[in-house]
Order: sequence, then C-alpha cells, then structure tokens
Amino acid sequence: MSVHIHPSILQAPPCTQADIEAMESAPWQDKVFARTTYDVLRLAAARHHHHTALRFVVRGEPDSPAFSLSYRFLFERVTQAANAFHYAGIQPDQAVAILLPNLLETHIALWGAQAAGIANPINPMLDIAHIAAIINATQAQALVTLAPSPGSDIWEKAMAVVRQCRSIHTVFVVNLDSYLDPERPVEQKVPRADEQPLLRDSCRIVSFNDALNQEPSDSLVSSRDISPDDVCAYFHTGGTTGLPKIALHTHQNEVFISSMLPQLLPEHQVVLCGLPLFHVNGAMVTGLGAFHGGWEVVILTPHGFRGKGVLPNFWKFVRRFGATTFSAVPTVFASLANVPPEGTDISTLRHALCGAAPLPREVARRFEEIAGIPLCEGYGLTEGTCISTVNPINDARHVGTVGLRLPHQALKAWKVDSSGKATVPCATGEVGVIGISGPNVFPGYLHERDNEGIWLEHGWLNTGDLGYIDEEGFLHLTGRAKDLIIRGGHNIDPAMIEDALHHHPAVEKVAAVGQPDLHAGELPMAFVTLKPNFAVDADELHAYASEHIPERAAVPVRIITLDQMPLTAIGKIAKAELRHMAAQTVFHQILLEHGISAELTVFSEAARGNVVKLKCSQSDAPKAIELLTSLDYSVDVLPLTGKE
Repeated sequence: MSVHIHPSILQAPPCTQADIEAMESAPWQDKVFARTTYDVLRLAAARHHHHTALRFVVRGEPDSPAFSLSYRFLFERVTQAANAFHYAGIQPDQAVAILLPNLLETHIALWGAQAAGIANPINPMLDIAHIAAIINATQAQALVTLAPSPGSDIWEKAMAVVRQCRSIHTVFVVNLDSYLDPERPVEQKVPRADEQPLLRDSCRIVSFNDALNQEPSDSLVSSRDISPDDVCAYFHTGGTTGLPKIALHTHQNEVFISSMLPQLLPEHQVVLCGLPLFHVNGAMVTGLGAFHGGWEVVILTPHGFRGKGVLPNFWKFVRRFGATTFSAVPTVFASLANVPPEGTDISTLRHALCGAAPLPREVARRFEEIAGIPLCEGYGLTEGTCISTVNPINDARHVGTVGLRLPHQALKAWKVDSSGKATVPCATGEVGVIGISGPNVFPGYLHERDNEGIWLEHGWLNTGDLGYIDEEGFLHLTGRAKDLIIRGGHNIDPAMIEDALHHHPAVEKVAAVGQPDLHAGELPMAFVTLKPNFAVDADELHAYASEHIPERAAVPVRIITLDQMPLTAIGKIAKAELRHMAAQTVFHQILLEHGISAELTVFSEAARGNVVKLKCSQSDAPKAIELLTSLDYSVDVLPLTGKE
C-alpha cells in the first residue's frame, strides 16, 4: 500500500504564535488521512510495518528482558482483539473495561476495544467499590484483566468486581507467563488458557491471547463503518475519593491529538513510557500520537515510573534504548534531579515533556542542570484529550509558562459571572478562567449531572484553571480554583509557598494546602519530603519560608515533614489526601482544646463532600459535632467502643 506523507508532518515545530496561525491555513483534516483510531494504526502499519512500535521491559534492572512488537504485528493483534470482542458480543455502543498494568496487551486491548466498541481503561489501584462503580456506570459488557500474579491483587479485585457488575459477561485474562521465556520473540508466544471456575452462569472466562489467536488478523469481521463522531473511549477522571467522572472521547478527539504530536515533535522519536496507560497522557502521548508518527515506544515495566528500580536506573534505560524523549509529571522530575547520570551516555536524549501538574521552577532548573536537556512544560486535561498547550522543544520555549496553544484549538482567558458563565474575554495579560474550544474538546461526561457548569459558553470548556495569555501567545497558569487557599477571603496561590520551599537545599518535594480554621476559614500549611541524607526540622523550614515567601499571609502556619509524599496513580501529588491529613491534625487539636478525646478519620464522599468519621464518648458528641460542622464538614459519630 502506497501512502502519501503530507509535507506538514516534516516541517519544523512551531515556535511562535505566527507559526501556529500559519499551520491553520488549511483544515486539520486535510493533513490527516485517518478518520478513526483504527485508521491511525492501519496507516502506521502500512508506513512502518517492519519497524518496532512497542518494546516492553519486564523489570527495573538495566538488563531486564525486553519484548517487542512491530507495527505490522501490533495492527494485526489489534484487529484480532477487535474481532474477539465482536465475537463476544460487543456492539459499537458497548464498552470493554480494561483493568491492566502497563503491558503490550494493554495497548492491544485498548485499541482493539475502540475498533469493536468503546474502551474503558480503569486504574487498577482504585479500590473494588470504585472500580465496580465505574463499570456499573459504563455498563461494560466485557473485562480484560490480569491472571493471578505474584505481587499483584488485580485478579482478586477483578473477581470481586465481576460479582458486583452484572453487565460483565466475558472476562479476558492476560497471563504473564508469556514474558517468562526471554529467548522466544513475544510475537510467537501464546500463553496457556486459564482454568478458572465460572463466576456465575452468565459469565465466562477465556484466555485473552487464545481468543485473539482464533480470530482473523487482516480485517474487522464486523465490517463496522466507524464514524469520527462515534464515542471510542470512557476515561475516568479524578483521584480516589468520590465517584470519578467519566469523560467521553470520540474518534475525532483522539485522531486530532494523535496527528498534532508528530507536528510538534517532527523528528523520529524513541519514547520512554512510564505513565499508566489508563490515563490520557500514557494512552495519547506515549501511545496513539507516537504510533501516528511511527515512533518507537518503550514501556518501562508494568508499573511504569513506580516500578522497582525504574527511576534509579532511568538513565541506563535511556542509554540502552537510545531514548530521545519522555513524558512525566513534576514529582518524577524532582526524583530524577537527585539521580545524576554519573557517566552514563545519555546523548540521544533531546528533550523531556512535563504536564499534569504545575512544574516548580527550581525542580525544572535542577533537572535541566543534571540532564543537560530542555524540560518543556505543557498543559492539558482528560476533557481536552490530554494536550491543549505545549512549549516549543528548543530555545524558543518560555520557562514558567505552559506554552503555545495547539494549532486548530482556540484558547482564551475569560471573565465569568456568578453562575460561571463567560461574560467577555480577558485582555492580554489579564487573569481569568481558561477556556478551550476545538476538535480535541470532549462532548461531555457520561452522566448528565456531571455536565452542569462545564461550558463557559457554547463549545467553550471551562478547564477550572486560572491564568493569562501574554503578548506572544504563551499561557501562564496562576492556579486552580479548587487549590486556592482562601484565608479570610484573601486568595493565596499555593505555588507561591511551594516555589519558595523548593529552593531550600534539603527539600525534594513540597505541597501547600489549606488547613481548616474556625476564624479565617483556611490557613496555609505545607507538607515536605527531604532529599536523601538530609535532615532539617520544622522550625528551620518555617524560618526559611518566612524569609523567602513574599506575602506574609502566605507563610505556612505549620510545616510537616513526611517520609513519602502521597501520590495519585499518575504520580501527581495527592492534594486531596493532604487536605484530609491537614484537617485531621487540626481537628484533633481543636477537640483536645475543648477537653474532648476522640479518634477521627477525614475523607470525601461524592454525595456529602468532606466527612469526619468520629469516635468519642456519648457526652462529648454534641460539642464535637458543633465544632466540626462549623467548619463545613459532615460528621458521622460512632460510639468510642463501637466498631468501624
């Protein structure tokens, strides 16, 4: 098959707003030959059929076995997966839930599900109740999951979930035995079928690879005509508290983003993948976008950056695979900044991409100093199919910004009214609510209740972020509305606190949150972790903060040192968990000041918001409830001698 490559794919990356506008001289569809994510893989296989699409590193040791898939075999396997799902009864409007770590099979299941129906990747670190809630919401008909494996509880979770989710009628099981013999190419390996008892009469369990091997690999047996407007994925958002929202992606959303990435990074890339594939960054930046460009993607262990040995040996993986780039979150760069290459040749590495959370300037400086490459910050969200802005990958980048908007996607800072609706666009340099509009913007959430208030005006998504656009078109983020610390009506940007403490020579990671206060509503406090072999007490850190934070009201009233910072599944600092820890500390103090001895736990629920589970004596309960509800927390009281 002969495929014409449009010249725009080979052009230099955009460095200015004028470059962006020049790229918009023709509709984006004129530059892209794919209408669906299946088309992206089909065309990639035609262009690069013998080239390596994916490698999978089993463990975090530098010489760990690695298994590879060519573009031809990846496309054939995705086709077989789509056919296996179709044979199992999956219709175009039905979902396949994917509960897997990062594996070659995860990509095969993800894109095969989109060719047959709708992919529903799920974070396997969520608890059983959350996983079941997501599947019950999407009404997924099939589940792809991991066979019983040492050190993993995914199988146990999957079995518990299926018992709660009556929509699941087929469980496809991925067995890691295929990776135990490093002498045979993965393309020739067929894991044994798992002999597991039926969960119930209406549910069957089959081997994923056996099911694929029984299907044709040259075409979709469904003969499905996929529309660009068809929903292709359900990506859940949020952390581990409350029911995550479920964002819909269309084929157009994902094809558009995949077509943008090779234009932003036009040279051939070897990409290290350490972010989870249930998240849009892993799936889009180190997935479909890379495949659109014919790049090579190296999956660093099932657990990515969290995998044992991955970060300590990271630079050795760069050397081993000739990596040119990778994408990560600020906490990963903060860790790598403390692991210098020490003579390891990393000269193939050209740049790194950072997103998902604000990047402290000191972290960026330290990383660039030890790695010798530019760290380019970008910005996006699940609802925008991962990418909305990116800094140029060269000296044209503006440190401290998250870059220029994507071509064909509009970006504005808006003034809003009390209902959250846009009134007028902000002037250049004026802070407002950031809105995006374009082919990457999702059609909405699965549940209509979650769509209330998400549109600034027709077609303009309210990102929930605050910022401004400068004269050169670069976006400056100034905060996230929900992360602002509001002290007596005064807004405090946590980044001001975090940036100052990051400069302390002993501090590795820092997160500032608001702790509840009876009089001011909130007071700023900070959590820190220290670099290896450093020791510093809270008084010294507080003195340092007082000296270096320019706004007196922003100086933390409390600084707590943690052995390990709580992180979300993609490696962002879990601020929701820290806010709960802060509240728990404060509530203990308040109750003790009133002579009340109690045990308490702070958490969030989707329906009630912030909740305190309180165990205290019956006589103390009324006063305790009065104190805690005055801080806008719901209170559940249990007898002091009762059971949880």
